[in-house]
Amino acid sequence: MTPAQKLAALTCLNAAEEGTLDFPQIIGALMDAGFESYTVDFRRTRSIYYLADGQSIELPAHPVATPIAAAFDTGALQAAIREAQTKTPRYTYKGFCEKAAAAGCAAYTVSFPGRRAVYSGRSAEAHVEHFPG
Repeated sequence: MTPAQKLAALTCLNAAEEGTLDFPQIIGALMDAGFESYTVDFRRTRSIYYLADGQSIELPAHPVATPIAAAFDTGALQAAIREAQTKTPRYTYKGFCEKAAAAGCAAYTVSFPGRRAVYSGRSAEAHVEHFPG
């Protein structure tokens, strides 16, 4: 992994947490840097960015204050996702993470070639969200 790719991953993580880039911009920047996917693990407060050749970089993410609910609430998770997609006025990535944890999401993986995000719960429940249009 090149220093430029490592910097791209760190820049995108910080931009998500600071709200300076939105999801489509982050995906574009990561794809331009050669990444094919990333995983956000709320339990370990880590974000892992993967290249197609198997290399990865693991970065510390902001902690989620909300405990991860034992029950996986797909409806509540989808509501949080829709807020992000429609860019509601008070949307923040940190707020999204808190709502996702409250909905029982323990981690999620975003696949660029698959054009989807897979959200998983503590008991391996899953919700697949395809990228809009």
